Amino acid sequence: MGNSLGPMSEGQDASQPRDTAALSTEVWLLMSDLVLAKQRRREVVDAVGISFARTRALRRLSRRSMSMTELAQSLEIDKPNATTVVDELEALGLVRRTQHPTDRRAKVVETTAKGNAAAARADEILGTPPPAISELGRERLTTLREILKQAADAERE
Repeated sequence: MGNSLGPMSEGQDASQPRDTAALSTEVWLLMSDLVLAKQRRREVVDAVGISFARTRALRRLSRRSMSMTELAQSLEIDKPNATTVVDELEALGLVRRTQHPTDRRAKVVETTAKGNAAAARADEILGTPPPAISELGRERLTTLREILKQAADAERE
């Protein structure tokens, strides 16, 4: 039994995917498990004091102020949900709404000093690689970085 359809090549390990699509899926799932580890998400939630989804919005806003429409698009949520998120963050003193500089009908959401500190703490936690990554060594990390940059650039196109 294999991981995908098709004949196995001579000398191929039966535990390895037989085609590029299956290998891509396996690699993606391994990366997702590593990056989205519940332990790390829990650490962020405990440190910041808001849900991980709210932290995600706060981190985006700490990078740049956004209109409600931009925030909704950035988070891939609908506008009413973005309003709820901002209402909650604003009640906690993490963000504030200000008048849009060129559109009197629109508001811009920006982080407060407290919001910036919370976002920075979340970034610190999320930016700390697991020991297994740090132990890969410079050459392997450089190769991994180049591969991930290439994939990220292709996604942006």
